[in-house]
Amino acid sequence: MMIEVVASMARGSVFLAGELMECLVTFTNPMSHLSTSASSEMLAWASAQIHCQFHASENRVALPAQGNKQDVQAESETVLIPSRGERGQCVLDTPPKILFCDLRLDPGESKTYSYSEVVPVDGPPSFRGQAVKYVYKLTIGCQRVNSPIKLLRVPFRVLVLQGMPELPFPQDEEVCPSNPFLEEEEVTRRDSRPLERALDMLMVTTSRRYPHMFNITNMRGKVAKFCIFKTVYRLGEDIIGTFNFSEGDIPCLQYSVSLQSEEEIQQQYQRRPGQTASVTGHGRHLESCLHTAFSHFSLPIPLNVTPGFSRDIVTLRWRLHFEFVTAREPMEPPTVLQNQSEVTVWAGAEHVDVDTFSWNLPIKVLPTNPALASYVSQFTGTNSITI
Repeated sequence: MMIEVVASMARGSVFLAGELMECLVTFTNPMSHLSTSASSEMLAWASAQIHCQFHASENRVALPAQGNKQDVQAESETVLIPSRGERGQCVLDTPPKILFCDLRLDPGESKTYSYSEVVPVDGPPSFRGQAVKYVYKLTIGCQRVNSPIKLLRVPFRVLVLQGMPELPFPQDEEVCPSNPFLEEEEVTRRDSRPLERALDMLMVTTSRRYPHMFNITNMRGKVAKFCIFKTVYRLGEDIIGTFNFSEGDIPCLQYSVSLQSEEEIQQQYQRRPGQTASVTGHGRHLESCLHTAFSHFSLPIPLNVTPGFSRDIVTLRWRLHFEFVTAREPMEPPTVLQNQSEVTVWAGAEHVDVDTFSWNLPIKVLPTNPALASYVSQFTGTNSITI
């Protein structure tokens, strides 16, 4: 005797806060009606809800006493607790929605129910850091008569738009451009799409380009001029920068650029006073540049990382980390006589006195279209159990 339960999200497993999530839940009696032992199966009820689970590292985060409480439910209880058996603390949950009551399935019969819910806008983004984790799941609870509750969990990812300017779209009907070829219903539906307008604003914000110029110097003089065309990016974009070493007074032998995120615990929750932020690297470009006049780098921002955000416990920031190796003495380039016919081989110096220094450039990393991020998501958006 068993019933198969399959939950499948209609559009990928990545959502923007404020977006409508839709999930199809199918209940099937897999027994063939030709089997002699086949019989109808009964389920008392099924419900679904979203919850976000928070977990903190005890070595890095000092939470209040109630922050370590875990929700535990005995197998014999009949009260639905979506976070039952999970580590940490449930920091957000939506009201449960009943899918059905008293479902009877004949052998070979299936029934599908649709669950929809708006992903809360006041919750944290999905994040797996070194100190804290925020994990979202859709939990479907179902129960046979006189049997314990069974839980089916479907993990998914949430992106949150933080720090965006107000949408500059006209709100007055009289000044809005109108399209006479659109029906009135379609115009109304278009105007009621705040999510699409937010994505449009995201594209506008991250598409603005103008040169940001920086003179890179150390105690001995100017090393190079650095140019980057913007400091606000979406997930999946390439960060491109250029170096001009021809204007430098100090020869640069080598440089590296790393894309890094900083996970900082707010002071009141730090385990130790003066606790430093946790730095994670997400890509690095290394290049030797002696006697090079111009150089550039390109660093992609992975689609599976978390954009910058700030909560009461943790703040995540992004930066470019530069490291330079410069020579202490001038290094003349090899000279080749104009009329020289023999092949000349130039060997680099065996010993060079060098200086090293680093520099951090803060940048902003914002979300992208959730449909694009779904392509590289670790979650399939589908899960199943047998009860």
